[in-house]
Amino acid sequence: MYELAVCAEMVFLDLPMHERVRRVHDAGFQVEIWDWTRHDLDALARTPAEFSSMTGYVRGSLTDEAGAAELLRTAEESVRAAEQLGCPRLNLHGTGLDGQGLPVSPVTGEVTGAMWIAAHRTLTRIAELGESAGVVFTLENLNTAVDHPGVPFATAADTLALVQAVDRPGLRMNLDLYHAQIGEGNLIELVRRAHALDLIGEIQVADVPGRREPGTGEINYPALARALKELGYEGTIAMEAWASETPESALARFREAFTP
Repeated sequence: MYELAVCAEMVFLDLPMHERVRRVHDAGFQVEIWDWTRHDLDALARTPAEFSSMTGYVRGSLTDEAGAAELLRTAEESVRAAEQLGCPRLNLHGTGLDGQGLPVSPVTGEVTGAMWIAAHRTLTRIAELGESAGVVFTLENLNTAVDHPGVPFATAADTLALVQAVDRPGLRMNLDLYHAQIGEGNLIELVRRAHALDLIGEIQVADVPGRREPGTGEINYPALARALKELGYEGTIAMEAWASETPESALARFREAFTP
C-alpha cells in the first residue's frame, strides 16, 4: 500500500513549525515542508518525524541561463538540507514562486520551443544531481487559473512530457491532483497514464474548490484511492490542503478517503 503524508505548512497553523511536524508525526503521517530556509532544521531533525518531501530549490527557473544556474546552485544547497532531515524527495516548479505562490518570472504567451529545450537541459542536470546524491527531484504540475498564473509547464500534461523526455531516475513527477482537477480533470486516467510510464514520484491531494481536505469538494477521492490500489501504487500520497474545520478532523478525513 501507499504511504500517507501531510504538509505541515498548512495545518496546526497556531504552532511553531517543529511542533506542527511533531503533531503530524504523532497522528501517524509522514511530513512535508516547503521552503527549508525558513525553518530551524536542527529543531526539525530532533523531532521523530519521517520527512517525505521538501522544496528542492530556493531560487531559479528552468528556461533561462542565469535562472537555471541559480536553480542548480540552490538545488545543491537543498540536497544538503535534505540530508540533514533524511528527506528522499525534493520538489521543483517551472519557475521560482514568491510568498503568494506567484511566479517570480511569469511567462506571457505560449511557452516556446527554445524554452522546452532549455527546460529539458536544466532538468537533466537536476536529475544527475539527484542521482549522485541519492535523492529524487520531483517536478510538480500547478494550475494557472486560480493559484499560479504565469507559471510555465504548469499542466500535468506538460510536466509529464518533460519528465518522460528527461527519462532519468533522478527526476519524477509530483502529480498534484488538486491542480490537475482545476487545469485538466480526468484524474483517474491521468493517474493511470503516469503510473504506466513509471513516472510518479509522489501524489499530492486537496479538494476543489477551496484547496481543503478530501471530502470537502467535487473530487471523488475514494474512487481515486481504489484506482491507485488496483494499479499497485506503493508511493506517497500527501495532503497539501488547508483544514476546513480543525486540523485533527482534516487529517481524519484524509485518512478515511485513502483507506479503500
